[in-house]
Amino acid sequence: MHVSCTVVGYVGKDSESRFTPSGKRVTSFSVATSRKWKDASGEQREATVWWRITTWEKLAEICAEYVRKGMLVLVDGDQVEAHAYADKSGEPAASLELRANTVRFLSKRGDGEQAPEPENDVPF
Repeated sequence: MHVSCTVVGYVGKDSESRFTPSGKRVTSFSVATSRKWKDASGEQREATVWWRITTWEKLAEICAEYVRKGMLVLVDGDQVEAHAYADKSGEPAASLELRANTVRFLSKRGDGEQAPEPENDVPF
């Protein structure tokens, strides 16, 4: 079964890039998505989910150059994976990983420079 996912959220920290032993570029960054609702007592609640986004090759080059903390991005990808772990207080938690096929920059870079126009967000 093929799973695809689209995430829209804010980048949590600047992208980090590395190369595999075979020379392929990999760039990763985190994205926070939040939802708000009112509980049964009418109190406003909010939950945030952090996604680890991984990009490869040409898309990794673009993300390494432009993805910065605080920018709003739309990521479309597949190969969603969940990993369980214990947080700093020992409570159970999970992280979600998404291999990106496209990344669309919905806001400027953190330094105010404009990110590339949408034609750079096509799948590579």
